[in-house]
Amino acid sequence: MKIKQNDKVLFIGDSITDAGRDRLNKTDLGQGYPLLVAAELQALLPQKKLTFYNRGISGNRLIDLKNRWEKDCLDINPDIVSILIGINDTSHQVTKSEKIDLKEIDKFEENYRFLLKSLIQRTDARVVLMEPFVLPYPKSRMNWRRELDPRIQIVRKVARDYQTDLIPLDGIFNSAGISNGYTYYTGDDGVHPTVAGHGLIKKAWLECLKD
Repeated sequence: MKIKQNDKVLFIGDSITDAGRDRLNKTDLGQGYPLLVAAELQALLPQKKLTFYNRGISGNRLIDLKNRWEKDCLDINPDIVSILIGINDTSHQVTKSEKIDLKEIDKFEENYRFLLKSLIQRTDARVVLMEPFVLPYPKSRMNWRRELDPRIQIVRKVARDYQTDLIPLDGIFNSAGISNGYTYYTGDDGVHPTVAGHGLIKKAWLECLKD
């Protein structure tokens, strides 16, 4: 694994990362993929003395993440940062307007670049970017693609520009959903992972960190 002795690993994002964590307990990892990743790595690599942090907050958009970036990321000075954000930006704009707002798309890219630029300037962290995703169940979620797809492209673009790791969760979830049923991975809303969905993220995340 591309993990060093005493590494600090930070998972940050929205409700998918939050996964019901106790925000009053700074060591609580919630009940989702951050807990699954931490459990496996701590069991496999006890000699590494790894520390894990979950700073996902349900309902957050990228601007919210930017506004708390100093406290919830840079102050921790992590060695590995995993970012999953963008589905709330998507749903907010779908609710707000029937047409895509290109200014909002540009702002999304600007804010994402702010996060990565500050990481490079202030830390030596390895960065793992994960695509936001949605499954086409219920059918109304198909309307979200007009706002989600440009944001996925931005995540891919900044991953290339800043030479980060990239986990293509949208493709991973849709492919698995086609094979095994969409509700198996995101229940009835197409967004929030089931236990199997969190397991899918965990699997992809660990694969990304392999040598």
